Amino acid sequence: EWNHKSSTDGAWSSNGINITESWLKEGLKPRGITRDLKWGTKVPLPGYEEKVLYVWFDACIGYVSITANYTDEWEKWWRDPENVKLYQFMGKDNVPFHTVVFPASQIGTGDKWTMLNHLSTTEFLNYEHGKFSKSRNIGVFGNNAKDTGIPSDVWRYYLLSMRPETGDSEFEWKGFIDANNNELLKNFGNFVNRIVKFVNSKVYDNVIPDYTYTDDLKAHIAEVNTHLKQYIAELDAVKLKAALATSLHISYLGNKLLQENRLDNSLAASNPSKCAAVAGLAINHVHLLASIFRPYLPSTSDFILAQLQASLLIIPDEWQATSIAPGHTIGKAAYLFSQIKPEKENEWREKFGGAEAQKQRDEKAAKAAAKKADKERKKAQKDAKAKEAKAKEQEQDGDANPAAQGKSVEAVEKDGAQALHDPKTAIEEVTQGAKQVTLQTS
Repeated sequence: EWNHKSSTDGAWSSNGINITESWLKEGLKPRGITRDLKWGTKVPLPGYEEKVLYVWFDACIGYVSITANYTDEWEKWWRDPENVKLYQFMGKDNVPFHTVVFPASQIGTGDKWTMLNHLSTTEFLNYEHGKFSKSRNIGVFGNNAKDTGIPSDVWRYYLLSMRPETGDSEFEWKGFIDANNNELLKNFGNFVNRIVKFVNSKVYDNVIPDYTYTDDLKAHIAEVNTHLKQYIAELDAVKLKAALATSLHISYLGNKLLQENRLDNSLAASNPSKCAAVAGLAINHVHLLASIFRPYLPSTSDFILAQLQASLLIIPDEWQATSIAPGHTIGKAAYLFSQIKPEKENEWREKFGGAEAQKQRDEKAAKAAAKKADKERKKAQKDAKAKEAKAKEQEQDGDANPAAQGKSVEAVEKDGAQALHDPKTAIEEVTQGAKQVTLQTS
């Protein structure tokens, strides 16, 4: 009953629903909850001194205990289901512990608990057309990511942009480098750096000009608001991948604003009021971007706010483009992202399991080749048997037809004439002929 209500009201991911329902359909079965390990939570019962609890039996209870360690008011979170909604995110292999084991533990206490509302589960992330394997050193892991020297926000962006929400996805070094160079650097980073640097210039000397938006610029605000509403709806529905793509599109609209209005020194000289309006709108656009990218790229968001010398804008339902007012002084421009050299692709692939991954691919190819060869061998054997059977059949047909044995018509006639002078031979020929006629007929 709880599962049906929560999965419906909370709009669980389809794989989370399917995995949970399969457990319930089969019927809940006894499950071992201890392990023979030297580390872990000891089982508090006599005779179990050498046993520890299986991690997923009590791990979810840790969500409650860690909150209680954080604040004495933990019950405001965990015993207030009327006012608190619990969202949980995980890979699909951990679903049953959060949708069956933990809820069953909560229900079993007979107390009131804040229970799972929305479940967001992912499929698997693969590595370069293979599988991640820590034991075989295949793939890039947290410590490896740090070793590359690439900022954490770039990793966040790439991984969230390809989050395996509805199916498995593939980590590829080329895709990682392209995401940084072509999406973050050329789109997002370029827009922010271009407008901040322009306001830094002698045209405005770091101070936001007095701006008044014209109708064509209000059309830009309306277009941004259309996508802002989409972004909010996607995050409300926990479509993280889609909302990130929408964020990048809103950044693209900022670049479009500068390009269509040709913001440069000549515009400042020829049409100062329009230049001021475009600059003011673009700076406010950057302020909005710092907010909508905040859930994904927190360090980048802080870096933008430092350049704007502004506090975080709470994401509005309707963007007015007035959060950075005329007369506000901004800081100096600085690059948000740096280009990654394309040649790093092969270097990182080899460094993080490339040789081992290639070995696995070679092994897989060898198995496929062996399977193909075995199939061809069996086919050849089958063809050989069929050919042998056909040859025997032809041989039998030859026995029944003297001409097929290489005898000419004349030779056959001669044999027949001799038979007439030898009664014994004649009888044998007639008998043999009768047998062959019968054989051929059957």
